[in-house]
Amino acid sequence: MTTTLRPDGAEEAAANKGRTRRWHIMVNGHPVGGLRTTAWPRDGFCPGEIGELEVTEGRRRGRGTVAVLAAEEVLRSWGCTRVDVTVPAEAAAGLQLAHALGYTERMRNMIKPLAELPQLPTGLTDRRIGPEQYPDWERAAVEGYRQELIDSGLGAAEATAKSEHDHRHALPAGPDTPDTVLRQLLDADGNVLGCIWVALRQATMPDGRPLAWVMLVEAAPEHRGRGHGRTLMRIAERECLAAGVHDLGLNVFADNGVAIRLYESLGYRVTRRVLSKPLL
Repeated sequence: MTTTLRPDGAEEAAANKGRTRRWHIMVNGHPVGGLRTTAWPRDGFCPGEIGELEVTEGRRRGRGTVAVLAAEEVLRSWGCTRVDVTVPAEAAAGLQLAHALGYTERMRNMIKPLAELPQLPTGLTDRRIGPEQYPDWERAAVEGYRQELIDSGLGAAEATAKSEHDHRHALPAGPDTPDTVLRQLLDADGNVLGCIWVALRQATMPDGRPLAWVMLVEAAPEHRGRGHGRTLMRIAERECLAAGVHDLGLNVFADNGVAIRLYESLGYRVTRRVLSKPLL
């Protein structure tokens, strides 16, 4: 039997000047499932994604494997240098397939439903990051994200381009961007202990409720190991509840065991894993 991809409609434009196309998975001319390929060219680099993979007929016959390999060839022809796949936490077979094809976990998504209004530890306060603090904060945030991307496996040039692009897109009006929380944690002497950045309406839950997202949480290097990351997450949860948002999510890089253990202790649970593979 021969497994191939056949276009399921015309190629479409994707967000941020990208391109996307839906494909039928065919076996001897008969449709047995589908998938989508997407690419986002930017500044000389082109990461890609394979999504919406579903085999509806004849599972466990290697059809998903062949379809993913064919989708990788599509993305190569589109100029992609890396491909990502997102696997739901409950999809054990999907995770096994990704590992078998050489994908490695780069990050995971975690979500927590919010109910109880958290309190800050005695002696600590927080303040908004306003126009005076924003330029220095932004420079540090862009560089910190760039380094995280490099540590997760991206090349330096691609990490630089992605970090700068993502910050421009997420904060078009700087500290005045709507539905954005930017706050610093302070001690009793006014020293900055860390910062938190939350997008209050980053996405929508299946039932229509807004989903907030932690874009950045960071304790100052000289104040790490003192529980300030936990306090910053409490600030994020407080701000969400004050805005009427009751679900908070985040990304965490797979090699950041300290952060993963913190989020798990706070009640966050994995919902999806993002795995990547270079396209050579």
